Amino acid sequence: MAGTGEGKKEEDYKRLHSFPLIRHTDMPEEMRVETMELCVTACEKFATNNESAAKMIKESMDKKFGSSWHVVIGEGFGFEVTHEVKNLLYMFFGGSLAVCVWKCS
Repeated sequence: MAGTGEGKKEEDYKRLHSFPLIRHTDMPEEMRVETMELCVTACEKFATNNESAAKMIKESMDKKFGSSWHVVIGEGFGFEVTHEVKNLLYMFFGGSLAVCVWKCS
């Protein structure tokens, strides 16, 4: 019985945290919404392969908004980047999965 309760709590946690949570961004509204939706789609499509999800996001952003986009996806990382103004998005998805997308020259 105790094992069933543990599984239920984990499912509830994942359900509560399945929405995207933006931690920081300076993107214009339209670009932010499109980037966020792209990140969610990639993370859901490649739930077990962060490298493929990052590649999908990078290639889509390069095609849509010009080249030199960079993407980091994972858990428990820190970063400091230099980026073009109005071209940074840092968000969480699915609880502890973080996505950082930025453009630099």
